[in-house]
Amino acid sequence: MFRPSDLEAYLDEALPPAEMARIEKAARKDRALLGQLASIHARRGAGVHTLGEIWRRRRLSCPSREQLGSYLLGALEEGDAGYVEFHVGVVGCRYCQANLADLKSQRIEAARVARHRRRKFFQSSAGYLDGVQEGRS
Repeated sequence: MFRPSDLEAYLDEALPPAEMARIEKAARKDRALLGQLASIHARRGAGVHTLGEIWRRRRLSCPSREQLGSYLLGALEEGDAGYVEFHVGVVGCRYCQANLADLKSQRIEAARVARHRRRKFFQSSAGYLDGVQEGRS
């Protein structure tokens, strides 16, 4: 019913939410599936790892946070930007999607803080500037 790679990804919480829920629901009803998950978990605990598992766990295919930030700024080269779009949009990497969402929210918050700061500077110096301009006339 489920491929071993799906179960590995389930344990890593690396599947789309709908697929995570589907496996969770099935595991609650199917003792054999629950046994498979327990077996995978035990194998991991014993230090037995596959190359694919190491690749997934270390997120070797994930762009760095700096690369994701550069992607948001439009500063990545075309090939790198295309990879980020593929990785996030097609592969659906939840970790990189979360990183992008965090970077976007930080960017929005930084812009809001900058606008507020500019407004405060303007308000605090507007009267002073009017007086300076009147003095010159």
